[in-house]
Amino acid sequence: QVQLVESGGGLVQAGGSLRLSCAASGRTFSNYAMGWFRQAPGKEREFVATISWSGSSTYYQDSVKGRFTISRDNAKNTVYLRMNSLKPEDMAVYYCASAQGGLLYSEYENEYDYWGQGTQVTVSS
Repeated sequence: QVQLVESGGGLVQAGGSLRLSCAASGRTFSNYAMGWFRQAPGKEREFVATISWSGSSTYYQDSVKGRFTISRDNAKNTVYLRMNSLKPEDMAVYYCASAQGGLLYSEYENEYDYWGQGTQVTVSS
């Protein structure tokens, strides 16, 4: 059974930083691309960042480029999202997800088959 468990969310002032972690278990973590998505109140879930199985390729939503960094440690079966210069509009529940096999990486929700429970990020202005 595949499990993804996020942690690291919390309350931060605008301009501050957080690092989210997602610990994976239940399948060979290093074989799959991973992604981070977020959902703000009243909005649909949206793509944030994705990383290839090796960590050598990444892709970001335009609004987070230069502020967020996705990374992974395959030895620890963990993917990270470092978030700097946080803005009130970054406030959301953040979800990590494990992509379907055979993908380099993906920005599309329907190409992910396992999801975590989410972690809340609150940014105060």
